[in-house]
This record gives sequence, C-alpha cells and structure tokens, in this order.
Amino acid sequence: MVKKKIGFRTILIVMILTLVIAGLWDSLPLIRDLVHSILDPSFGTLLNWNLYLGMIIIVIFISFLTTLIQKYTTDQEALKELKEKQKRIQEEIKKFQKEGNSAKTMELQKKQFEAIPETFRLSMSSFVYTGVPFILFIRWFQDFFASAGEIRFLGFLNWFWFYLILLVLIGGILRKVLKVH
Repeated sequence: MVKKKIGFRTILIVMILTLVIAGLWDSLPLIRDLVHSILDPSFGTLLNWNLYLGMIIIVIFISFLTTLIQKYTTDQEALKELKEKQKRIQEEIKKFQKEGNSAKTMELQKKQFEAIPETFRLSMSSFVYTGVPFILFIRWFQDFFASAGEIRFLGFLNWFWFYLILLVLIGGILRKVLKVH
C-alpha cells in the first residue's frame, strides 16, 4: 500500500478545523444534532444500558479504529527506523556522558533534536483522519454526561479522565498487539 506523504500544512489545517468544530458545537445546532442523531442510538444506548461496560466497549471500539487508522495511514517502516535511530543516539549520549565528553554529547543531542519534526509529521499524519471524529466524540460525551448528571467512575473520576485513562491503556495494548509504531 502506497502511503501519501502528509505535510505540516495539512495537519495544521485539520487541527484548526477541529478547533472550529469544537467552538461551533453550541452555536451551530446542525453539527450537534447530526452527531447526536448518530451517536445517541448507538453509543448512548450502550452507556444507558451499563455505564462501565458501555464506556469500556466504546473505548475499545475507538482505540481499535484509531490504531488501525494509525497503522495504515502512517509509514510504519520510517517510524520504526526513526525510533531505532533515536534509541542508538540515546545510548551513545549516555556513553559520552559517562566519559564526560560534553562536546560529543551536545552534538548527539542536536542530532536527536533535528529528527523531532520528521517524527512528529509521521506520527501526526493519522490525525488528519481522526481529528474531526475525535472532537465530535468528545463534544458528544460532554453533552451526554452533562445531561446524565454528576457521574463518577470508580467513585472519583469524571467521564473525561476515565475515558482518557482507558484510551491510553487499551490503545497501548492494541498498538503492541497490532505492532504499530
């Protein structure tokens, strides 16, 4: 599969679009009503059925989709090579730090820093496909839990923190299983 190279400009445009959609959520009922008409009967029903299990199922679904999108819309080989290169540089930095060679350490840190934009571009290219749906889900969750009242997961977490923790945990497991870099 040939992957199209996505640039910083495209990523920036999608980031701005997600912020605009999030900002217009309350003032443009068309967006909110459309999202509610899709998510209320599906994910809303799951949450009304069983809050904990529903949330876990939703997070597994979202994590699985975003992991697949990340796997097939990013250049996994290039990311793997960059991460391996960064790891080798980090090992060299540690070696030269132990030796007290600050000039070589600084040179390697500069080399490591130069790779950050490419790593960011490769990692964030999947955001072009997931940014808008992600913000729509977050806004829908806000509406759902605002109307449900003060719900605490595990007795102390609000919906956002419970969602975020689950997303990180399940996403990490799925990335390992599906070998996503």
